Amino acid sequence: MSGENRAVVPFVLSLFGGIFIILGAVVASIFAFGSPTILGSMSSSMSGMMGGMSGMMIGLMMGVYPIFSIIGFASGALVILGAVMIYNRPSESQLWSAVILVFSLLSILGAMGGFLIGLLMGVLGGVFGLVWKPTTSAQVTDFHQPRQLGGS
Repeated sequence: MSGENRAVVPFVLSLFGGIFIILGAVVASIFAFGSPTILGSMSSSMSGMMGGMSGMMIGLMMGVYPIFSIIGFASGALVILGAVMIYNRPSESQLWSAVILVFSLLSILGAMGGFLIGLLMGVLGGVFGLVWKPTTSAQVTDFHQPRQLGGS
């Protein structure tokens, strides 16, 4: 299969978008699975009216946030998988572009949207994959035929 029958632009955009989403998930997971030093500095800064509730709020946040971190990693992995599948199976580009779009948008929850760059690249790659149409052999041969000038 030649390069003209593959969705190269959606592949590249989605691949780099997925990489940025995974990097965003790594940074977000530092806070989710962070050391007690990070947690201690966060709880000491939450004083004032909240007083004794700061420890309880940190515990509540840290109980839920690892789930979002896992969602971020899964989103990045599925965007990369979708990018590879768009490139390897151009006939299924509509399906994999939809997967890329959904999981790029879902990356807002757990990966900060891949620093927002991954979100934008994933959405653009998904949209370009949805509108991409493979060239047929008739289109390629008609394009390469020399045109005849003049009459008859």
